[in-house]
Amino acid sequence: MAKKEFVNRMFDDIAPTYDRLNHLLSMDVDKAWRRKAVRAIMAGHPSQVADLACGTADFSIALARAGVEEVIGYDISEGMLKVGREKVDNLGLADHIRLENGDSECLPLADGSVDAVTVAFGIRNFEHKDIGLREMHRILRPRGRVCVLELSVPQCRLIRELYKLYFLHILPFFGGLVSGNREAYRYLPVSVINFPPPAEFMEMMKKAGFHNVETRSFTFGLCRMYLGEV
Repeated sequence: MAKKEFVNRMFDDIAPTYDRLNHLLSMDVDKAWRRKAVRAIMAGHPSQVADLACGTADFSIALARAGVEEVIGYDISEGMLKVGREKVDNLGLADHIRLENGDSECLPLADGSVDAVTVAFGIRNFEHKDIGLREMHRILRPRGRVCVLELSVPQCRLIRELYKLYFLHILPFFGGLVSGNREAYRYLPVSVINFPPPAEFMEMMKKAGFHNVETRSFTFGLCRMYLGEV
């Protein structure tokens, strides 16, 4: 099965329990990471933002609440988008957020059409990360900014060993128990461990055309934010 098809089916299946499990298993620290990423994006005062692999729209909602006039969220999982649309409607943000089914490696947006691009905890699921990064660069206006937020493997040996214990054993057990899909929560840690190291991913961003590329580490290296400009 192609990775996109696998990821699509997996997220469709776990969509009903995704938000509850995501916040529970991360002990809500993911909310703090999003706030930091939103501040980094809002420093450029964007009016239009494309939120790729938007899932259930947590980051799209955070951007709209921060003052972005128009957020266009794309995801290949209709199940995740359904949950996201319900949240957007319930919060009265439908005038500012539009969620569409779309492939982040082939976006239906014109060149230079948005001020910023965000991807929160989703780029590791891209089948071709290099193509996805080139698409982000293509749709950004001059001086536009990209912000990638992604889980990462801690560099400190002690924290890394504790991380592996939790991520490879505890999380898959409880995630599979609640969601009913053990495969999804076995895939999650593997996708994080296999994600390119910071230096390698930053080089991929540069090859896609971004400059002023930088990374910031959060919570002992459990999460990283990558920034770049057009």
